[in-house]
Amino acid sequence: MERIRVEQLTDAQKKERNIPDALQEHGLWSVWECAPSTFDWQYDQTEQAYVFEGRVTVKTADEEVEIREGDFVTFPEGMACTWTNSDKIRKIYNFI
Repeated sequence: MERIRVEQLTDAQKKERNIPDALQEHGLWSVWECAPSTFDWQYDQTEQAYVFEGRVTVKTADEEVEIREGDFVTFPEGMACTWTNSDKIRKIYNFI
């Protein structure tokens, strides 16, 4: 199975992907926010996300990844995981 991919984007790459400068719905991007918590999740589609605020640890059967403010993340279709939000998380996301 594919792994979680975490990237740091340049300003040009953000513009190319239509990532807004502030947390807001924009084009294909939707907003998601969550208070500190732990929960299980499964991805039925590949998700891309850009984190504006917070920190989360995502644990799968194969890896544990810390995701934080400024990260652009791709979660592969079919992945099952556990999210542990140590801080409130605020992100935009879309499905590809």
